[in-house]
Amino acid sequence: MAGLKHAPLPAVALDNITKTYASGGSKQPVLRAVDLEIAAGRFIVILGRSGSGKSTLLNLIGAMDRPSAGEIRVDGITISNMPERERTLFRRSHLGFIFQAYNLIPTLNVLENVALPLVLNGIIETTQAHSMLDELGLGHKAQAAPAALSGGEQQRVAIARALVHAPGLILADEPTGNLDVDTARTTVALLDDLVRRRGQTLIMATHSREVIGYADRVLTIEDQRLVDV
Repeated sequence: MAGLKHAPLPAVALDNITKTYASGGSKQPVLRAVDLEIAAGRFIVILGRSGSGKSTLLNLIGAMDRPSAGEIRVDGITISNMPERERTLFRRSHLGFIFQAYNLIPTLNVLENVALPLVLNGIIETTQAHSMLDELGLGHKAQAAPAALSGGEQQRVAIARALVHAPGLILADEPTGNLDVDTARTTVALLDDLVRRRGQTLIMATHSREVIGYADRVLTIEDQRLVDV
């Protein structure tokens, strides 16, 4: 009917997701019957100890792995059964990734590392990469090698790389794990400000409770299930 408004699609929707791995001739569940909806523009934290399934969950949402059962949708697009090539293209255009180990390419300078998602999407011009570095206070480091930067600077480069192609969803896996407490706090505050101003959705997996104050919602994995904290 005219005049009716449809509710916006969630940025992420998981329906009855189960993930198992073969181990010693049997199947070991990591996630069981996980249901989740995340509205666009929210900052979600997933707490949990190492091995609890946080990274597995991010890999599923990030189209780097497939669930054993259930359906995953990102921006209304079902990704759980996509062919590999389509998943690769989807990751390049829709997602940004931030890792604990930074994963910067040592043979590329800072600018080239940040511009990499653009290059993979066929964009050779580097204005966006320069702008991201300027916004993160690293414009003067554009020609530096990653090894010449501090840990905090390397993680800011990784953040710039994750955001430069304007993805709707950012996935961060223990992004402060290699940083000292003060640098970690500054990095999370910076990331929170950047994604909120852009209306992007951020899902961060971490064992650190210091990030809770920034989150719109905090979840944890208990007995292979996702529950609110």
